Amino acid sequence: MPENSWDGDAYQARFDALAASGTDVHGEVAFVLGFRPRSVLDAGCGTGRVAIELARRGIDATGVDVDSSMIKTARTRGPEVAWFEQDLTNLHIGRTFDAVVMAGNVMLFTAEGTQRSVVAGCARHVAPAGVLVCGFQLGRGYTLAQYDDHCAASGLVLVERFATWDRQPFREGDYAVSVHTLMTNEHTTK
Repeated sequence: MPENSWDGDAYQARFDALAASGTDVHGEVAFVLGFRPRSVLDAGCGTGRVAIELARRGIDATGVDVDSSMIKTARTRGPEVAWFEQDLTNLHIGRTFDAVVMAGNVMLFTAEGTQRSVVAGCARHVAPAGVLVCGFQLGRGYTLAQYDDHCAASGLVLVERFATWDRQPFREGDYAVSVHTLMTNEHTTK
């Protein structure tokens, strides 16, 4: 996606309107908190909705996005959060996190052919015993099998998969939330 292709304020206004109407816009936050992380990287953070709410709940949250308009809005809305304007394909923040989350169909917004590099960039930031959590719509050109292959190539193994951010079981469908963790000797001996 070309830099500056989004209008961060307009994008955020959609979520503000949903929240004002009573819609819970923090399902991803509740999901991630289930892992009891102390630190979370919101990868492909957009305007920072997830990272800002995590920080509000006492989590050491960091956000990264390639789009300057999105990061500008995020910095305005959440000055207490560390924000990075970087491409996930060559992400290097210099630290790891208990959880790395890609919410909001991040994998579908990446340039075709870069998905493996995006997963690798995120995997580099998963702490030992940490998780990579990713949710995206299915049937849009990028499959779960491809995602799982990209995770495996980055040293990650599937732990759980759900149909929704509220942990409904996955039995095929049009959306999946996958949880991967770093492959360890325990995973290779099973």
